[in-house]
Amino acid sequence: MQIIVFNTADDMYSKALQLRTDVLRTPLGLKFTADELKKDKADTHFGLIQEEILVACLTLTECADERMKMRQVAVSPNFQGQGFGKILVAASHEHARGQARKIMFCHARKTAVPFYESMGYKVVGAEFFEVNIPHYLMEREL
Repeated sequence: MQIIVFNTADDMYSKALQLRTDVLRTPLGLKFTADELKKDKADTHFGLIQEEILVACLTLTECADERMKMRQVAVSPNFQGQGFGKILVAASHEHARGQARKIMFCHARKTAVPFYESMGYKVVGAEFFEVNIPHYLMEREL
């Protein structure tokens, strides 16, 4: 297993974008917009590789304060439930700490709340809708 960090100029980005599309957008009947993809250029992207296959990915967005936003966490359906998402999230925490960040936050799909709670995240605020489904703002001290 290998964790890699990459940007939109790397070959791995297209694989991660396909995984994000397959897991996060297609089931909702959505596609990424040009504006959403443009935002990716300023972000840091993580991938978890096992036997030369990208099995999970996530994106970190820098914030102006001591916070960092984790978004677009996706695990290939064939590899879900095996702890790969947690391994990748832990790696993103390490990266954020190295950037002197003190809080990691995300907009978690309602169905993913237990996943984040198992890693110490807390729900902050009321349910809201994003990409047409319920989400919660969740955060965790690093």
